[in-house]
Amino acid sequence: MAGRITARRFHEHEGLDDWRVLFWGAHAFFRSDDFATAARLVAEIAVVAADLDHAPDVDLRPEGVTVRTRSEPDGHLALVDVHLAQRVSRAAAELGLIADPSMLAVVGIAVAEDTGVDTRPFWRAALGYVDLGEEDAVDPLRRNPHTWFHTLTPPRPRRGRTHIDVSVPADQVEARVAACLAAGGRIADDSNAPYTYTLASPDNHGIDIAGWADHSDL
Repeated sequence: MAGRITARRFHEHEGLDDWRVLFWGAHAFFRSDDFATAARLVAEIAVVAADLDHAPDVDLRPEGVTVRTRSEPDGHLALVDVHLAQRVSRAAAELGLIADPSMLAVVGIAVAEDTGVDTRPFWRAALGYVDLGEEDAVDPLRRNPHTWFHTLTPPRPRRGRTHIDVSVPADQVEARVAACLAAGGRIADDSNAPYTYTLASPDNHGIDIAGWADHSDL
């Protein structure tokens, strides 16, 4: 796509302090004290989207508004996402709404498969999802956790394994990991810290806390 940019290049533009790049695009959450003000921001976003001919995903709650913009289904960004994000931030500021990156997270389910086994059709049928690319199945309305399918290493025939991926802003990773440890978890792998930590729950369920997307050059 013409104008396609990386997360790092996205952050190099001015007026984007409110935004973080997680899985599936650039995200911002604007906190509001009342539903009516949050709804006014959504109305302003609709105007911006019409002007740019580029519609983001918007979630309206009494606590505030979450916005996600991307130019490709897999979450890659383009310059139009920069322009949209800048204008959304200006509209939020005019309404007195403050961004709160600590509220941002994208959850995914990583499904490990043995060599030669394809479980994606099963998960797709169970969840009502659609395929995306070679490895993912996603909610067609982009509401619920995505599923990512990868080969089990080392092979363990007839043994499935899943873990949860949580994409958070890079500046929120340490706090999220600390909260998990305080709640009884442990670090299973920190070889990719500070961008990603693999944690284990008290009963050894796996979870990855990932902030790498916010600095990606891909």
